[in-house]
Amino acid sequence: MKNAEPEHEQTPEPLRRDDPVVPAPPLIPFTEPWEYELHFPRDPRGPAVARTTLKAVLGAHGLGEFTDRAELLTSELTTNAVRYSLGPATVRLCWTNPVLRVSVMDTCPVFPVPLAQDRPDAERGRGLLILDLLADAWGGCSLGEPLFGVGGKTIWFELVLGGGDPPPGGGTGDGVAPRPPALPVLAA
Repeated sequence: MKNAEPEHEQTPEPLRRDDPVVPAPPLIPFTEPWEYELHFPRDPRGPAVARTTLKAVLGAHGLGEFTDRAELLTSELTTNAVRYSLGPATVRLCWTNPVLRVSVMDTCPVFPVPLAQDRPDAERGRGLLILDLLADAWGGCSLGEPLFGVGGKTIWFELVLGGGDPPPGGGTGDGVAPRPPALPVLAA
């Protein structure tokens, strides 16, 4: 009688000490694009996990120049994603030399509106102002209302290595609109 287990499903033999070691791939050159993505649940710890991941990625790729601004902006966007949406969020880091784009996607299709600030020490309503002041470019797009589990929005920001303006045309060439004009602070 034939063996009932097909040949292609046989368990491979375990590695032995004398097996050849497969070399690690080479590091991605600084000028080559890369992308990382982090999905996290609607949990107050999510923004801290996103900040830690961001710092690790930027440090590993030699982009420490971006760390402070990227960390603050990512913290703002991920905190809002946890606070105002009802589902999980995603943070995507994309490097296309010389631009770092960080996108935060959540399940709430409503875009934030600048709040009136009567006091300079207000603790809320400053996210868009901070984006406007610290990002070299920023914007967003709506993913629409939930339909078959899809919906929400993406808000992104870009930081340009060495500071300055983003490449001509704004953005990193992915078809998302360049930075909108500065939003006014609405008076009460």
